[in-house]
Parts: sequence; structure tokens; C-alpha cells
Amino acid sequence: MSERPATLDPDVNEDHEALDEDYVLTAAFVEKVVDAADDGDGMRLRSLLEDLHPADVADLMGFLTAEHRGVVVLWLPPELLAETLPELDDGIREEVLERVAPGTLAEALQELDSDDAAAVVEDLEDDQREKVLAAMPATDRAAIENSLGYAEDTAGRLMQREVMAAPLFWSVGDTIDHVRAQGEDLPELFFDIYVVDPHNKPVGGIPISGLLRAARTVKLSDLMEPVNAIASDTDQEEVAYVFEKYHLISAPVVDAAGRLVGQITVDDIVNIIQEENREDILRLAGVQDEDRGSSVFEIVRSRVPWLTINLATAVLGASVISVFEATIQQIVALAVLMPIVSAIGGNAGTQALTVTVRALATRELNSSNAPRTFWREFVVGGANGMVLAPLIGVAAGLWSGDWRLGGVIASAMILNLIVAATVGVLTPLTLSRLKFDPAVSSAVFVTATTDFFGFLIFLGLATIVLL
Repeated sequence: MSERPATLDPDVNEDHEALDEDYVLTAAFVEKVVDAADDGDGMRLRSLLEDLHPADVADLMGFLTAEHRGVVVLWLPPELLAETLPELDDGIREEVLERVAPGTLAEALQELDSDDAAAVVEDLEDDQREKVLAAMPATDRAAIENSLGYAEDTAGRLMQREVMAAPLFWSVGDTIDHVRAQGEDLPELFFDIYVVDPHNKPVGGIPISGLLRAARTVKLSDLMEPVNAIASDTDQEEVAYVFEKYHLISAPVVDAAGRLVGQITVDDIVNIIQEENREDILRLAGVQDEDRGSSVFEIVRSRVPWLTINLATAVLGASVISVFEATIQQIVALAVLMPIVSAIGGNAGTQALTVTVRALATRELNSSNAPRTFWREFVVGGANGMVLAPLIGVAAGLWSGDWRLGGVIASAMILNLIVAATVGVLTPLTLSRLKFDPAVSSAVFVTATTDFFGFLIFLGLATIVLL
């Protein structure tokens, strides 16, 4: 399949290509697909879709209604269907799978590597899963069942079982002849030959490029390089970190006894890194992963708990204001200036929080450099306050005609920015030490603290100085 189709078919004007210059499906193309689906024109649908890349077909499914998706999926060739399923958003994939006959799905899954096939089968209902697995050859069925036997989000679930290995005593010529003899049994994508000992434990690896450069008589033991073997129960986030740190293209996966059971390739890791980054970004905002197939009820259910927590913290901030109600009644200008202190503090706290969470996620921050990071952010908070305080102090003094009020808000600004920077660092560090995910829990604590202390410092200073 071509990654960038030319025109859709011979009688279509070149101005109506499927993708625009930014590799996004054009509205004109999506409309053609919708029209063909409305007309029940299956041959037209097949001609429109057969040259699309699977990722573009998955993108198309996100633009269609459930009714149109149900028609389109019936006309996808088995090979294209197979390659499209792993690319779909989870919600849409579950919906699509319900419309595919078990026999058709079993045929499609045989076109995939074991890791992608297992990811699809995992989304099936129990009864549908049994029917699909029963319709598959015993070898493919065993590979998928084995993958599903590993815990979710681990290297065992992520790996593909198809792997090229060679014994330690083989030569380059022996290995090349073996690879050529495999034919269609070769893994669809592999970068290294893993050298194993008599117990099937990986003792080294040889890049395909290195293998092809060497003479046929060279022994693998003289050519191999050390490998970073990954235990099958390793969390996928840890796997991504290893790949990123050591610049790996692929890595062998071993079981508890150290035996080679599969491999992980960089294309899987790219997906994991994107998934983990998306998760952290969403969690900082207090929402769960929502795709184009999510219903209104699912979205509301995921967001309401976070908003409820924020409501409780807002009440906490309001309680501080109520303590200084008499002060605000005497100096009405305080009510106008209060939101400025809390807003700037909240933004500064979010800046420190975001930087700290990212540093924790990328392993750039740990107990060895945490004190240095804390003091750096503390100084940054104070410096930001010294820059902003004169601006708001002069503005407040000119507006109110009371330079004491300008001094109060300038002082409150400095102190609250120091508090914000401190809390922005300490909160995720503390939660991480307590084994909680700092990306999930930090934001609400930082916001609540900056609001609470922002109001307390500003109104407290105003009460002391102005009354």
C-alpha cells in the first residue's frame, strides 16, 4: 500500500486527492466516502479506500458516524482491515469489532504480528473472543493467548513473539542461509539477530547491517555486541525509558529464567511514548483519555470527579476570604485586587509543577538532585516576584491613590510566588515518594495551596498595614 495515494481513481480530478499537503484527509474525500456509504455502493467504497494507508483509514473512521463506519468496515479488504484495527481509537475499535464476523476477523488477525493481534483480541467481548480464536490456526491462537497471559502494560504484552535468533556457534553464512530459508515465516519487521546460548538465553545481538557487511566465514561470537535484555514483566514506561536512554532500535524480551521469548521494536516504543505523554498531559488537566468515539456520558463521568474536588478546594479558598470579611468591607479595593494575587500564584505554581512532573517522568529528577531543584525554583519564585511586584504595586497605588495598598499587594505578590514555586516542586516530589502518580494528584493541591495562601497573605497584610 502506498503511504500517499495519487488520485482516487482515473475519472477523479487531481484536485480531489485523499490527503492535503499536511497529510490530513480532505473534506471532499470524506464526503465521497459518506456518499458511497449512503448509496450502499460497496465497490465504490473499496476503490476509494484500497490505496489508503491504514493510519489514514483509521483517521477516516474518526470522521464518520457509527452508521457510516458500519458500512465502510464491511468493504475493507482483510489485509487492510487487519492493519487498520491497531491504529483505531479504543472506543471506535470496540464499535468496529462488533460489526466484523468472527471468521473475517480471524482471517484479518493472521496478517498481524502477535503483539498487534493480541491488542485487538483484548478488546473483544468474551463470547466473540472465543469464536475468533477458535477460527484461527493453532499456532496463531497460541501466540495470542500467550501474549494475553502477560499483565497489561508490560513488556510481555507489548512484545512480538516473532524473533530471529541464532546459536552461538553459527557463522555469518549459516545465519544468512537460515534467514533466507524462513520465507514468509520471517518477522514482518526486525533489525537484529539475537545470539543465544544452548539454554536459549540471549548473549548478544548483531544488527542486520553488520551481518551483511561481514564475510560468511566470520563466527557470530566474534561479531555480536552486548544487548539490553528486558524482563517480560517490566512496565512499558520503563521499557520506553530504556529505549530512549540507550538509543535502541530493538531489544530482546526474556522470561523469568532469562530465556528469549520475543522482541520489542522501536515502532512500538514510539506509540508508548506518545501514549504516556498524552496520559500525563490529560491527568494534569484532571481528565481521562477521550477519543472521538467517547459518548457524552463517558466524558461527563470522567470529568465530574475532578471538578468536584476543585469545588471543595474553591470552598477552602473562600473560607479564608470570609475570615477577612470586615477588612474587605472597609477597603473595597481589596476585592478587586485579590484575584490578581491568586491568579498569578496559580500560574506560577503550575509552571513549577509542570517542569517537575516532566523531570520526574524522564528520570532527570531524583533524590540526588531534588534539593538543588527545590532551591533553584525557590529563587526563581522570588526573582519573578521581584520583577512583577513593582509593576502591580505602582499600578495599584496609582489606581487607588493609596501607596500603602500598592506596597501590600507588591509584598503579597513576592511571598505568594515563592509559595507557589515551593509547592509546585514539593507536591509532586512528595506524591512520587509516597508512590502516587504526581501527574494525577498534584494540580489540585498546588491550586488549592496558592489560592489559600494568596488570599491569606494579601488580606492578612492589608489588615495589618491598612487598618
